[in-house]
Amino acid sequence: MAAASMGDTITISYIGTLDDGTIFHSTEAEGPLTVTLGAGELFPALEKAIIGMRPAETRNIALSADEAYGARLTENVIKVPRRSFPAEKEIRAGQKLGIEFAGGTARVMLVTEVSEEAVTLDGNHPLAGYNLTFALRLDLVR
Repeated sequence: MAAASMGDTITISYIGTLDDGTIFHSTEAEGPLTVTLGAGELFPALEKAIIGMRPAETRNIALSADEAYGARLTENVIKVPRRSFPAEKEIRAGQKLGIEFAGGTARVMLVTEVSEEAVTLDGNHPLAGYNLTFALRLDLVR
C-alpha cells in the first residue's frame, strides 16, 4: 500500500470536533471526501499531517485556529443602518445575507443583531477562532 504524497488523490473519512467535543462536521452522513493533496482543497496543516499515511491508517489531527480558519477578526463585523435595507425586508438574527460592497465585491454575512436603527453583520467564517480536531481515516490513495 502506497503512502499518501503530494499530488495524490485521496479519499478520507473523518469526524471534526471543537475543543469542547462539539461535532462541526462528519463524513458519516455524506460519505467520504475525495480530494487531491496540494490542490488547495484542505488546510495546508491537515495535508501535511496526511502525507505519509497509508490506507486504513487512522490519526487524530489537531489544528490551531490559525492553521484552520484563522482568528475571528473584529474588522469583519460591521454595523449597517437599518435604512440601508428595504423596509419590507424581514431581517432577523441568525439569518445569512448576501451583501454587495462598493467595488463590486460580495460576501455572505451572518446577521448577529437587529435593532430599529442598525443591523450587525459578521463576515467571519463560523469556525474562525476555533481549534479543530479531525478523527481521520485515510480510505484510499490513488
